[in-house]
Amino acid sequence: MLKIGITGINGFIGSHLKRWLLLKENKFEIINFNRDYFLDFKKMDSFVNKCDIIVHLAAINRNIDEQYLFEKNLSFTKDLVSSFERTNFKGQVIFSSSIQENKENVFGRVKKTCREHFENWSIKNNGKFTGLIIPNVFGPFGQPYYNSVVATFCDQLVKNKKPIIKLDAKLNLIYIDVLVSEIIKNFGKDSKSSLNIKHTNEFFVSEILNLLSSFSRSYLINNEIPEFSSKFELNLFNTFRSYIDLKKHFPVNYINNEDNRGNFVELVRTSVGGQVSFSTTKPEITRGNHFHTRKIERFSVIKGEALIELRKFNSNNILKFKLSGKTPSFIDMPIWYTHNLKNIGNKELLTVFWINEPYNSKDPDTYLETV
Repeated sequence: MLKIGITGINGFIGSHLKRWLLLKENKFEIINFNRDYFLDFKKMDSFVNKCDIIVHLAAINRNIDEQYLFEKNLSFTKDLVSSFERTNFKGQVIFSSSIQENKENVFGRVKKTCREHFENWSIKNNGKFTGLIIPNVFGPFGQPYYNSVVATFCDQLVKNKKPIIKLDAKLNLIYIDVLVSEIIKNFGKDSKSSLNIKHTNEFFVSEILNLLSSFSRSYLINNEIPEFSSKFELNLFNTFRSYIDLKKHFPVNYINNEDNRGNFVELVRTSVGGQVSFSTTKPEITRGNHFHTRKIERFSVIKGEALIELRKFNSNNILKFKLSGKTPSFIDMPIWYTHNLKNIGNKELLTVFWINEPYNSKDPDTYLETV
């Protein structure tokens, strides 16, 4: 079992890498890292000694003081290299650099400088090093105004703010799951040089904003699942959904059309197809306890009383929603949130499920995890 250390484990890329490694618990063990290790060489050495592979992601991406940004990022690298030399580290180092290396800005210059420090260490000490030149990364849970313009736009749109484009540049983009897959593919490789991670899509900033704005209108205002012309658009939509305040947005009540014959309720309006199912659940029975990493799933309570619980994977915070067939309503399951459904009434519970892709036993995208 490979022992993996991740500096910056709580950051955008680090937290996603950690989640995917936890799903492969029979292959990898994650060695705990705290940023205060940079201030205590004994803790740093202990961390380094435990690792087979260290993925160095810890960085300061933005700061008003450019000199501080440069020196702090460089100090992270120097502290690690010093620890490698003290411990005679023989494992692999993977460093996340950026396509900003080729631009005249402080962040790009310090990324290139840090990468060269690791390369020099690997040549001098016959160490194993892989430097990854990474394009613009987007995906769920990124920090607005810090990680990417996508994160900023998503946050602004769900808060009804008007995004402003400062420079309509063309961006080379890669989805976070694809990047994580590329990082894992390089476990055990020893290039002693840099590798360019290929971007998967190219879009102008204005094109991204137009897509996100259309998602906001269709999903938040009209309760419609938009049509996706590519996998990129699906990934962008799931990214957008991750910025919605779940406690405030859900459950969403349906329009219940009633007359002397009974009632009629439209459950989902979508252009993407998928699969529709229903279940009955006996009192006190719980269903689910799993999560998805790409699927869009809707739970619609039609009859009875239900408790739906959500918990973000690798988090302890549980969100609870009570739904009743007396007021038909739905909750859409966010990706990376394990979820369940419990009948809390004394009669049978009727629930309709819609998901954007039919179940495929060879690629189920369904991971068991108790809420």
